Amino acid sequence: MNGLAEAAVALGYGFASALVPVVNAEAYAVVAGHRGGHALVAVLALACGQTAGKLLLFEAARRGTGRLAQKLTHRSRSGRAAARDARWAGRIRRWLSRRRTALPTVLVSAAVGVPPLAVVSLAAGTAGLRHWEFAVACLLGRVLRFALLVLPAALA
Repeated sequence: MNGLAEAAVALGYGFASALVPVVNAEAYAVVAGHRGGHALVAVLALACGQTAGKLLLFEAARRGTGRLAQKLTHRSRSGRAAARDARWAGRIRRWLSRRRTALPTVLVSAAVGVPPLAVVSLAAGTAGLRHWEFAVACLLGRVLRFALLVLPAALA
């Protein structure tokens, strides 16, 4: 596959994986590393696609802040699960509402996966984080994550 085709497929796959949890971008990155050739192009395009998808979640949460909060509070869950979710949501929202901890939280989430980037994307949208700050931190974290996954396969 040539570089342009690889970039288009990786971009689409990254976007889909940002919105559909069963589509695994990490697995795609590893396979791209084993195929060799355009692994760097695949990493960058995959990260851009993931960032675009997470920005879609970010914007949806930002525009529907009241509705999202209502849906999250009216979920029918057991008392223990609801309490755990409320604790995590509160912590993440608190981290994202402070200027000095917001970007590191997004960056770590994008690079490591803890807390989950989908949750952070939604919380960042409701916390008032700027679009471009979220996008840059998410993109950097995703590039780092995918590059570290591709590196061993590309070097082998």
